[in-house]
This record gives sequence, C-alpha cells and structure tokens, in this order.
Amino acid sequence: MRFPAKQLRLVALAGFGIFAFVSSDPASAQKKYDGGASDTEIKIGNIMPYSGPASAYGNIGKTEAAYFNKINAEGGINGRKINFISYDDAYSPPKTVEQARKLVENDGVLLIFQSLGTASNTAIQRYMNSKKVPQLFVATGATKWGDPKNFPWTMGWQPVYQSESRIYAKYIRDNYPDSKIGVLYQNDDYGKDYLKGLKDGLGDKAAMIVAEAPYEVTDPTVDSQTVKLKASGADILFNVATPKFAAQAIKKVAELAWSPIHIVNFVSSSIGGVLKPAGLDNSRGILSTLYFKDVNDPYWKDDAGFKAWSAFMDKYYPEGDRSDGNTVYGYLAAQTLVQVLKQSGDDLTRENVMKQAANLKDLKLDMLLPGISINTSPTDFYPIKQMQMIKFDGEHWEPIGPVMSGDISG
Repeated sequence: MRFPAKQLRLVALAGFGIFAFVSSDPASAQKKYDGGASDTEIKIGNIMPYSGPASAYGNIGKTEAAYFNKINAEGGINGRKINFISYDDAYSPPKTVEQARKLVENDGVLLIFQSLGTASNTAIQRYMNSKKVPQLFVATGATKWGDPKNFPWTMGWQPVYQSESRIYAKYIRDNYPDSKIGVLYQNDDYGKDYLKGLKDGLGDKAAMIVAEAPYEVTDPTVDSQTVKLKASGADILFNVATPKFAAQAIKKVAELAWSPIHIVNFVSSSIGGVLKPAGLDNSRGILSTLYFKDVNDPYWKDDAGFKAWSAFMDKYYPEGDRSDGNTVYGYLAAQTLVQVLKQSGDDLTRENVMKQAANLKDLKLDMLLPGISINTSPTDFYPIKQMQMIKFDGEHWEPIGPVMSGDISG
C-alpha cells in the first residue's frame, strides 16, 4: 500500500518521536545487568568453612553477612539490596566445587566474594574463569590470585603470603642473623607459599632454616611436628598454620618448655580465635604482622574508625566475638566490595565489576592501619601490600617498627 506523502512524513516523525522519547531516558539507556543483578537486588555468593578444621574462619562470613545487613538497612547500594548467599564447604575442595556450581548455576549470583582457603579457591579458579564470573577478593593470600593475564576473573584481597614472609625474613636477618629456623607449615599451596617467601627473603641466609615439618589438614594434631622442630635445635619457630593447628603448636611449645622466638603467620594472629584457646600466657612474646587495627589494643579506644566498627558490632553482630580479628577482616573486606559496587553504578555486568575492582585508588578504610590503603590496577590484583610487625604482650598486640612492604616483583 502506498501512503500519501503528507501521511508518510507524519509516520516518520512519529517514529522519530518514539525514538527520541526512549533515548531521552538516560537511566534506562545506561542500566546494564548480568545474572544476579537487577533494579532492586545484587546477588552475591560466598563459600566459608563454617565447619571442619578451619571453622574458626566462619566468623568472617558471619561478619560480612552482618555488614551487608547494615548496608541494606541504610538503603542498599545505589538503591539495590544485597542478597548474600553463603554456603559451608567444611574447608574441603570437592565441597567447594559443589557449592560454587550451586551458586553460579542454580542461584545465579553476580559474583562469588571472599571464598576462603587456598586449596578451595584453587579447585574452582579455572571453573570461575571459564564461566567469566568474578572470583573476587578471595580470602587467602596465595600469590596466584594476582595473575590477571591468565586468570582475569580472580582477584585476591589481603597481603600475599610470600610478601608477608619476606617481612619476617627481613626482621630475622636484622635482629637474629645467627639463629636457626624451624618451619611448621600446612602441606599445600598455602603453606608452601609462605615457605618460598621466607627462603626468598632470607636470600643467601636461607641456610638458617634447619628443619621443615609439614602437616596435613586431616592430621589430628601437629604435636609430633612440633617435637621434631624442637629437636632440630631451632631457636626460631615459624608457625605457618591455620587457627586450630597454630593454637595446638603454641600449646605444645609451652608443654615442651621450649622458648624459641615464635612467629605466627597473620592468618592465625587472632587473639580470640587462636591465642586465647592456646592460652594467653603461652602466647606471650609471639610475633606476627598486622595491617588493620587491633581491637584489643586500648590505644584505639578513642579512634573514629574503631568507634564505627564497634557501633556496627553492637547493632548488627552483637553475638560476635569482639576479640577475634576475623570480625575486622570481614568488616574491611565487605567495605571493599561495597566500594566496588558503588563504583559500578548502574552497569552491573560482571565485566564492569572486575573493571572497577581493578580501579581502586588509595582507598582508605576506617580499620586499616594508618599509612595503609587499597590500590589496584588492570595489571595489579594485589589490593593490600603493606603490613607491620607486631608482638603479643599477653593482652594485645604491640606494633614493632614501621609499616613495611615485602616486594615480590620479579
């Protein structure tokens, strides 16, 4: 059918008017979503060892859930509420795989945040990257989480284990250059990462390590390993263990009347989760590192950041163990994700979430130590790079020296 010229012009104008009307709504034009995101919701997945040998870390997931409840109560992120779905994997990699598939394929989450454990995250890393679903701010300091070239959908959060170990190595070289070191470590990528960092940091002094005693996560105790390390003649014990085993080693050292310089890796530096179960008197003098404020230290009682964390705990997680540093860890990690989601705006695609995660510039959070901030880039997937040596005085951690960075470049 042919239309008169005048009518044809009207149709064309009407069509242009409709086009102009649609295009004049910038919010409609700019909103972009992948699965797990909508105008009202952001669905976040999480995997934690709420049971099993690393169950002490479950406090991290509970704190994060409480923090997202706080965010939702305050109106959400850009008007969207967080739906935080957290599953237990009992620190078992096969179970981690099962839970990751459930979160991605059944629950349809936008991303998986803070899944915990080196072996557990290793088990799902290729799957997550093949699905192009962010495996974001994993709760482990293995060096492998900073490999954007090969695994662009995986990013760490905390300081990496090798970097932390280099800080210990520097401290040992500077203060105990003639000592003998015994290393207790978990026999997996987590423990081996720490061991490598220590050896690299000691450099030509690596022969100071006179004994290495690995343990398996299925071992009932690390008593025999601790006995072996004492028998080696070591006068420095580097305790690279998760909370349950770290506490066992502290207790056994006391039973053996052994008095080495005792260094405990950061992941087991919690007063409530490790040192109290091991005995505060047994823990006196232990060394470690920290990058956030020790809530057990009265020095911070009037600090604005401490007050904000304390108010959060009072209102949203009153049953939480306030002496457990894992509550601060979860609080800070959740704050970091909230910043990424805020930066993502109305473009809640997985690609943009990773882009924003790789664009954090001098992010200062209220419970990080002064002088420490979060920085990332498309080629730098290590958000936190600095730590400070600390010493336990029987009640709280005392800082030793300046904030340091353990350079792992090259």
